[in-house]
Amino acid sequence: MRRTLEPTVIRIENATVRFNMASEKIDNIKEYFVKLVKGQLRFQEFLALKNINFEVKQGESWGIVGSNGAGKSTLLRLICGIIAPDTGSVNITGSISPMLELGAGFDPELTAGENIYLEGALLGHSRAFMREHYNEIVEFSELADFMNIPIKNYSTGMRARMAFSVATVVRPEILVVDEVLAVGDAAFKRKCENKIQEMLKSATTLLLVSHSNDQIERLCEKALWLRKGKAVMTGGAKEVCAAYAEYYQ
Repeated sequence: MRRTLEPTVIRIENATVRFNMASEKIDNIKEYFVKLVKGQLRFQEFLALKNINFEVKQGESWGIVGSNGAGKSTLLRLICGIIAPDTGSVNITGSISPMLELGAGFDPELTAGENIYLEGALLGHSRAFMREHYNEIVEFSELADFMNIPIKNYSTGMRARMAFSVATVVRPEILVVDEVLAVGDAAFKRKCENKIQEMLKSATTLLLVSHSNDQIERLCEKALWLRKGKAVMTGGAKEVCAAYAEYYQ
């Protein structure tokens, strides 16, 4: 029997995000600042998101599809509070566990073991909590032999393992994943997907950006298709992914 969904946890209304892009070639940072101080730097306005309306209820799993530059990552950063809309509103209810960049909070000079505590602190966990769950994180990451190595020497796949293991050590209310599962070996990807599916059974809300329609269909019930900053289609994941794939054939 299908569970009853809780109230809305993400509500975006008429949100627009603007970026200013330099409209002329700048060869170096010095030239950039000289022109900026003299008021000679010209910018071109770029609308990354245009009048987005998006509502997500607790326990729903949403995939976000679109080509490069469609606004997918911008939308996730808007939801995570990293950027604010120029117009419109964004309302979030619940704590967010973001996985937007591979180990964005990692210090490359610290060991992997030290970075577990650092990343945990950035996610709001106490040192005592991280100490309690340290072995669980290491075991899931399958990197026990590499804990004393500086994270700068990790491959992208190893960073992904560590980032995912720390971010999911507790069941987050809202899990936001931006292409992190695109790297690493197939076996660990399946392990991560299984972990996500377990969390979904416990009413975790999922927002997943992926260029893999198959992955979106496996993990998500619904999908949003973005094109050039605009919402093209929302609906069932299979229907949206099929329309998206057909458009680019």
